[in-house]
Amino acid sequence: MPPAAILAGGLATRLRPVTGTVPKAMVEVAGKPFIHHQLDLLKRKGIRRAVVCAGHLGEQIQAYVKNGSSLGLTVSYSFDGASLLGTGGALRKAAPLLGDVFWVTYGDAYLDADYAAVLEFFRGRSSPGLMTVYHNENQWDQSNILYAGGQILNYDKKRPTPDMKHIDYGLSLLSREVLDGIPAGKAFDLADLYAALVKSGQMLGYEVDRRFYEIGSPEGLRETRAYLESWAR
Repeated sequence: MPPAAILAGGLATRLRPVTGTVPKAMVEVAGKPFIHHQLDLLKRKGIRRAVVCAGHLGEQIQAYVKNGSSLGLTVSYSFDGASLLGTGGALRKAAPLLGDVFWVTYGDAYLDADYAAVLEFFRGRSSPGLMTVYHNENQWDQSNILYAGGQILNYDKKRPTPDMKHIDYGLSLLSREVLDGIPAGKAFDLADLYAALVKSGQMLGYEVDRRFYEIGSPEGLRETRAYLESWAR
């Protein structure tokens, strides 16, 4: 199972004042920091190594998770540095820690999909990237993908169109070479890389059937707390 890159470097402005003194990954959910639940899920899906791409207040994540041994994983860290690099720039900086193929997920997402099935689908084809998609119909967030016939026909996170019924689920597989197009040491949005891969026909689509949970917004945080608390009971 490839390692996972967890993009956890943002400012989390939508969750303030909750995130005024803690990073989003350290927000309490069902009695534990969210990162605890996320890493536990990744372990249950067969992942044994993770790289946290950290930025704003990221040292708190490192102080809590440490090397990951208490959670049964090996966890390392890649810090943005003096200025935030964005999702793409942070992933580019972490590339030496990730190997040839790796998962990409976000530090505010709880994604209970069939990782083994996604990986099998990816390995059976020659594309350098795969994006999981969910038939969202704008229910949980703004749909941003036109997906039909098992293919991603269009992806535009910034300018979605009415015919887009699916959404980027938040879990991807990438080959190392696709990061070469991201300028090193500069801020870059991963969505721009994904859009370019889709446009050039290099991004596979894999539809999942279980909704995503996220803590990126107050409403999402409430829903995720309720969901994870129901598991704890």
